Amino acid sequence: MGPVAGGLAHEIKNPLSTITINLGLLREDLQKGRGDGEKALRRVKVLEREVARLEEILANFLQYAGRLRLERRPTDLNAIVAEVLDFVTPAANERTIEVRSHLSPDVPSLRLDRDHVKQALLNLVLNAEEAMEGRGEILVQTSVHGGAVRVDVTDTGPGIPPEALPRIWEAYWSSKKTGTGLGLPIARRILEAHGGILEVFTEVGKGTRFTIWLPVEAPVAAAAAGKRGA
Repeated sequence: MGPVAGGLAHEIKNPLSTITINLGLLREDLQKGRGDGEKALRRVKVLEREVARLEEILANFLQYAGRLRLERRPTDLNAIVAEVLDFVTPAANERTIEVRSHLSPDVPSLRLDRDHVKQALLNLVLNAEEAMEGRGEILVQTSVHGGAVRVDVTDTGPGIPPEALPRIWEAYWSSKKTGTGLGLPIARRILEAHGGILEVFTEVGKGTRFTIWLPVEAPVAAAAAGKRGA
């Protein structure tokens, strides 16, 4: 937990510094009787933004380091993918990034914690979007292979350099200027808690693919019928 604690301390340092500076300026204005309401309002908005940032950092840390409580129910995985893509597409299109999908109708209902799996998939898609600085494409596909469902999130970004590849699963490590560096570690933790696997395949200059494997369990209806028969 040492590196995680160090990463957390680093993440909260900048927001706390900004809050401290703006509180000091507000106090100085009040002590000297300066009544510039517009300036004070701007500083209050900065404080609100940084407090929200601290709350996000804390929420991400608790999701990564805390106990993961899953409420698994029969879930349409294709529907989760569609919801995530509907959410990210408008912002992606503004950045000239095309978002496409190919969802297999053969994907069965899976026993998943819907909210957690949606968060994991969103993290992967946002990671793909952030990897592309200009025009690009994101393709999300679902398919069935034997006893597992596969989800591929592929981007046409710059790829991950070989020296960075081993570090992408480290908490608080990020090659981007923004973000906490917890998106991929959280996604992997959620998927592994479901008995799944998260893999990465990348080629510098061509793009990256993250592949999710989730096990297929016995259909809920069949399982229930079996119990009644017993």
